[in-house]
Amino acid sequence: MAAFHHSNPTDRDIRRVLQKLLIMLSLGIICVALFYFLAGCCESDISENSISHRPASEFILSGWYHDINGKLYKDFVMVQDEDGYPGAGEGSTIIPFLETNNSDKDWKATRRLPQALIIGVKKGGTRALLEFLRLHPDIRALGSEPHFFDRHYARGLDWYRSMMPKALDGQVVVEKTPRYFVTVETPGRVHSMSRDVKLIVVVRDPVTRAISDYTQIISKTPHIPAFETLAFKNRTNGEIDSLWSPLWIGLYAQHLERWLAWFPRAQIHLVSGEGLISDPAGELGKVQDFLGLQRIVTDKHFYFNKTKGFPCLKKPEGSSKPHCLGKTKGRTHISIDPEVIRRLREFYRPHNQRFYQMTGQNFGWQ
Repeated sequence: MAAFHHSNPTDRDIRRVLQKLLIMLSLGIICVALFYFLAGCCESDISENSISHRPASEFILSGWYHDINGKLYKDFVMVQDEDGYPGAGEGSTIIPFLETNNSDKDWKATRRLPQALIIGVKKGGTRALLEFLRLHPDIRALGSEPHFFDRHYARGLDWYRSMMPKALDGQVVVEKTPRYFVTVETPGRVHSMSRDVKLIVVVRDPVTRAISDYTQIISKTPHIPAFETLAFKNRTNGEIDSLWSPLWIGLYAQHLERWLAWFPRAQIHLVSGEGLISDPAGELGKVQDFLGLQRIVTDKHFYFNKTKGFPCLKKPEGSSKPHCLGKTKGRTHISIDPEVIRRLREFYRPHNQRFYQMTGQNFGWQ
C-alpha cells in the first residue's frame, strides 16, 4: 500500500511535465507562425508602398477603380511628367510604382524591364494614351516618367528595373517618357536594353503641338517673350528658329530617322494625337493589336467631355465620378497671329511630307 502511494505522485508529476511541455511547444509554434506572418506583412508594406525622396510637389490621385474580368482594381495615378500633368517639372524626383492590386497571384509577379515604351511626343497625347492603356488587365504601366535613357542612364538597368511595377507572365510592362523620341543617345541605349522592345510614338500636328507646348511653358514662366518672337530668328525675313524646342520637337522625320537606324519600322507604332481625341477606342484598338493583346479597351469605356473638348473614361466601378485627365489637359491655347501660323505651316510642310513617306501614313496635317 505504501509502495502504491509512493509511485502515484511520480506519475502525476510526469503527466504535469508532459502537459507543460506540450503547452510550451504549442505556444512556441504559434509564436513562430505569428512572427513570420507579421514579418511578411511588414516586408510587403515596405517594398511595395514605400516612396523615397518624395518632394511635396508630387501628388497621388486615389479612388479610381475599375472592374475587369470580375475583379476590382484600384489605380494610383502618378502625377508627374513633362507632358503637363500637375506637379510636372524638369527637376522632379522619380517615384517607385505604387502596387495596389493584392490578388493571390501577386507572389508570382516580378519586376522586369519594359517590353514597350511610349517614347513621344511631348504634348502629343502620351499621358492620355498611358491612362487609357492602364484599363487593360494585361498591361502594367509605370505612372511616373523615369527618364532613364535620357537623364538617369548612369544609374544602370538594375535601378531602372526597380522602378517598374510588378507583372505576371503574359502581362506587358510599359513606361512613358516623351523626351526619349528627341534625345540623340536614346535609340542606341534602348537597343542595348532590348532589340525586341516595342516603341509607341503619339504624333500631332506640329504647329498645334508647338502652341500647346508654349501654352504650358508660359503657365509656369509667364514672363518669357511672345510665341511670335521666339518662333523666328528674324521675323522681318520670316526665318524660322527651328532649334527653338517647341518647333524642333515637331521635326518628326528628323527624330524618327535616328530610331529607324536601330529598329525596324514594324517595331514602331504611330498613334494619331488627333485620332486619340476624335476616336480613342479606334486608336486604342490598334495599340492593343500592336502589343499582341486582346481588344479589351473599347468604345464602351469612353465619353466625350464637351467642356474639356477631350475624351474621358466613363464612371468606373467604385467611383462616384467619371475619370478625366488633369486640368492641364484640354487647356485653352493662347491666341497666335494667323500670319505666324501660316508661315509655320509652310515651314513644316516638307518635313511632314517626308515623315508621311518614311512611315507610310498620312496624318492629314495642313
